Amino acid sequence: MRWDAQALTPASSKLPGPKPARGSGAGPEAAPAGTGGTGSAAAPVTDALLPLLGLVRSVSTPEFAGVTFHEVTAKSVLNKVVAGSRMPFEWTINPYRGCSHACVYCFARKSHTYLDFDAGLDFDSQVVVKINAAEVLRRELAKPSWGRQHVALGTNTDPYQRAEGRYQLMPGIIGALADSGTPLSILTKGTLLARDIPLLKHAAAQVPVGVGISLAMTDEHLSEAVEPGTPGPRARLKLISRLRDAGLPCGVMAMPILPWLSDGDEALDSLFGSLATAGATGVTAGALYLKPGTREWFMQWIAREHPQLAGKYRRLYGGGSYASKEYRAWLAGRIRFFKARHGFSGSHGFSHRDLNGNQIPADPREEEAQYPAGSIPETAGFSRQHGGGAASAALPTLF
Repeated sequence: MRWDAQALTPASSKLPGPKPARGSGAGPEAAPAGTGGTGSAAAPVTDALLPLLGLVRSVSTPEFAGVTFHEVTAKSVLNKVVAGSRMPFEWTINPYRGCSHACVYCFARKSHTYLDFDAGLDFDSQVVVKINAAEVLRRELAKPSWGRQHVALGTNTDPYQRAEGRYQLMPGIIGALADSGTPLSILTKGTLLARDIPLLKHAAAQVPVGVGISLAMTDEHLSEAVEPGTPGPRARLKLISRLRDAGLPCGVMAMPILPWLSDGDEALDSLFGSLATAGATGVTAGALYLKPGTREWFMQWIAREHPQLAGKYRRLYGGGSYASKEYRAWLAGRIRFFKARHGFSGSHGFSHRDLNGNQIPADPREEEAQYPAGSIPETAGFSRQHGGGAASAALPTLF
C-alpha cells in the first residue's frame, strides 16, 4: 500500500522505539522527495534519535508534505484534568499530539516538549497518532469505576486536523463514548467534522453532546498567515451552519483576538455578524494568550511579519502570558457592544465575562472557565427528554 511504502521506521518496531531526528520533514523546504509517488519518502535520519514511548512506525508521505506521523499504541487515552482546574470538565481525550494546523498562537505548543520535540516547527510537523485510541477507550469506559463524567475532545490539539482523514480515529471514539452513556464535547477548527455529523446526531440521541468551533476572524488573508494549516473562515462558517441545520448545537470560541490585527471595529463587527448569520448558539471571545512555548514562537512571527508591532506586543504583554488588564477591559467593552449588536448579548465567557458590573477580574485565569452555549453538554434534564434509559439516568449533572 502507498501509505505503508512511506514508513521511515518498520511496522514491526517494538516498544519503545526510535523516531526520526528533530527536523526531519520539519517544513516545506524539508518535504520528502519520494520516488515517483510510490517509493520511500524517508527524510535523512541522523544518529540523534530520541525514544518515543509506544512507537510502532513513523510515516512521511507526499500527501502531507513536511509532516511526519509517529504512530504509537497508547496504554490509556482518558486524561484526568489537574485538580483545581477551572475548566468545566474533568476528563479529556487527545488522539493526536502536535497539530498540522500550525497556528502560530497555539497555546498547546509547550506540551510537545514533554515528548522531547520542540514547541515550534516540531509541533507543526511531528504529529503523534494514537492508532489504538478507540480500542483502548472502550476498555477504559467499561470499567465499573467509570462514572460517565463529561469527556472533552480538542482541548489540546485538534482531533479533526488533516491526519484524521487518514486515520479516522474520531468515529470510534464518539461511538465508544455514546455507547457507554458518557457525555462528550468536541472543539475544532477542522471542517472534516462534517463527515461525522450523522454519527454525532446519533450520539446526541444517547448522551448530551456539545460542539464548539474555533473561529476568531473573518479575514481570509490574516487567517492564512497565522493558522496556515486550517480551513479558512468561510469554510468554518459553512460548517457552523451545517451543524445547526442538522439540529446540533454549535458554540464558537472566538479566540484569540489579536491586538492591532483583528481587534478593530470592522473586524469585530464582521466576525460577530457572520457568526450570527451562521447560527452559532453562543460565542466567547478574548485576547491572545501567550504562555511559555507559544510566546517565543509567536513573537518571532510578529517580529518577522509585522516588525512595526513587535515593540507594542512586548509592552502589552510585559513578561507574562496575558495582555494587560487595561487592554482586556477595553476589548471586553468592544466585544460586549458587537455581541449585543448581533444578538449574542445573552451569552458570556472569557475576557468579557462580567463578575461585577463591567469589571474584569484581576486574575485572568478567572476569565477562562466559561465556554459558549452549545459547546458543553447540557446534562440537566437529559434523561427526561430522551426517555430515561438506564445509561442516561446515571449521567451526572456537570456543574
